[in-house]
Amino acid sequence: MNHTHAFRGMATVSYWAEDLEAAKKWYTELLGIAPYFERPGYAEFRLGDFQHELGLIDRRYAPAGTAAGPSGAVLYWHVDNVAATLQRLLAMGATQYEELKERGHGFVTASVLDPFGNILGIMHNPHYLEVLSARKEA
Repeated sequence: MNHTHAFRGMATVSYWAEDLEAAKKWYTELLGIAPYFERPGYAEFRLGDFQHELGLIDRRYAPAGTAAGPSGAVLYWHVDNVAATLQRLLAMGATQYEELKERGHGFVTASVLDPFGNILGIMHNPHYLEVLSARKEA
């Protein structure tokens, strides 16, 4: 019997940018790594414990009806220190979207707008750390 889930994990989150070169430079500085894959109009980073993908796409390739400003779902990236990461993002030119919020039981969130208008969520998530710990023990 196949027990594979239909949704196996996040493959790629896509952020749009009017100035793709500036976005690549900004995210390279933020992440401390260069894109691992590029083609005209697109750059992709692999990051984190599970090598999730962050794609930067020239806004001219956005699907019809894509909002020009912040909207839709917020993807929260796990970070060990939300306050410090938030301060770094703000110092790099991001603007606060959602202030730092203690949500109880060890969950802390905040979000910013990157300089290109995308919502970048950050979170300390104890469940993420439990999953990571369990994978390392297996």
